[in-house]
Order: sequence, then C-alpha cells, then structure tokens
Amino acid sequence: MAKRTRPQPLLIRLTHWVNLPVLVLMAMSGLQIWKAYPHFGPRGALYGLPLDGWMPPEWLRVGNWLAGARNWHFALMWYLVVNAIVYVVYLGVSGQWRRRFFWPPRDLRPAIHQIKYYLRLRKDPPKVDLYNGLQRAAYTTAMLLGTLLVWSGLVIYKPVQLHWLGWFMGGYDGARVVHFYAMVAMAGFVLTHVIMVAIHWRAFMEMVTGGKPHE
Repeated sequence: MAKRTRPQPLLIRLTHWVNLPVLVLMAMSGLQIWKAYPHFGPRGALYGLPLDGWMPPEWLRVGNWLAGARNWHFALMWYLVVNAIVYVVYLGVSGQWRRRFFWPPRDLRPAIHQIKYYLRLRKDPPKVDLYNGLQRAAYTTAMLLGTLLVWSGLVIYKPVQLHWLGWFMGGYDGARVVHFYAMVAMAGFVLTHVIMVAIHWRAFMEMVTGGKPHE
C-alpha cells in the first residue's frame, strides 16, 4: 500500500512559519542599521541610486540604535541560515524539490498561461500539481534572493575576512547595494505572496494543517 502524505509536510510548514518572524525582524533591524548611513557608496563618491538617502519611519525599525540593531540582525541571521539549511536538506532528501522548484522545460509555458489567466486573457487556468508554474517561479526566485541576502550580508559582516567573496559584488559598498535591493525584492515577493494567499485561501489552510493526505 502506498504511503499517504500531506501536500505540505510538517517540516515544510515549520520552516515556513519560522521564516516569517525572522525575515520581518531582520528587515526591521536592517533598516535601523541603514539609518546610520542611508546612502549607497562611500562618502564623497555616492552612487546616486534610487532610494539613496531614504529614511525609513520609526515603526519600520527595530533595535533603537546602531549597535542594538546589529545585535538583532546578526543573531537572527543564524536562525535564518539554519532554517534554510534544514529546508533545503529536507527538499533534497525527500525529493520534494521536484514539485517545488521551477524547471523551465516543465513550468515556463504553464507560468505564461497562468499570467494570461490572471490578466483574463485566458479563460481556464493551466493544470497544476502542488503548485502552478508561476508559483514555482516565485518560490525559486525567493530562494535565490535569500541566498543573495545571506551572501551579501556575510560580506558586510566580515568585509576583510571575506573580501574574496565581496569581489564579485564590487567590495563592501557593492555588497550593501546588493543587500538592500535584494531586501526590497524580497519584500515585494512577500507582499505578492500575501495577496496570492488571499486569492487562494486553500493554500493558506494547507500550510497550517498540512492538507488532506494523498498517495
């Protein structure tokens, strides 16, 4: 008899919900750190990029001051990294990555059809397994953004020791640019994710209960 499993296994749900407060608090403490020097590039040679000089409101920040925010940020970083490692290892061991990661030969055309369906250019949505092609593209992009955030964050954390890692980003100042805009992109993903959850409420309940078991 085939083993019955839930659409959202327990470990997937746990890592998903751990990410929620960790990402929010990391973003808020990161904005408090940003407040200490809200510019891109070294003093006297600013890059002039969008959002340069933007001052986040107090309700978006946590940590109260620079050292306090850094303590929050770097402590939470390890929770994020460990949680991500647990998630990725589980996906690899269980084979769940095949159902959750974007694979262009399988998902590109359905993703385009899904966009057309949302824009009312297509009457019926494409067939889905666990996720549709557009969802897989979004979740895979979020994983890549998370990797980029950790990578650039480590360069900012240890710019001297990890200068070889920062070389790919243009050094410390380049890593700050990558880190900031990756955070903005991640915030956009989270906002879109919340909207999609409101549209597809069943997916939210599955992430809470695991959904109905199936073979």
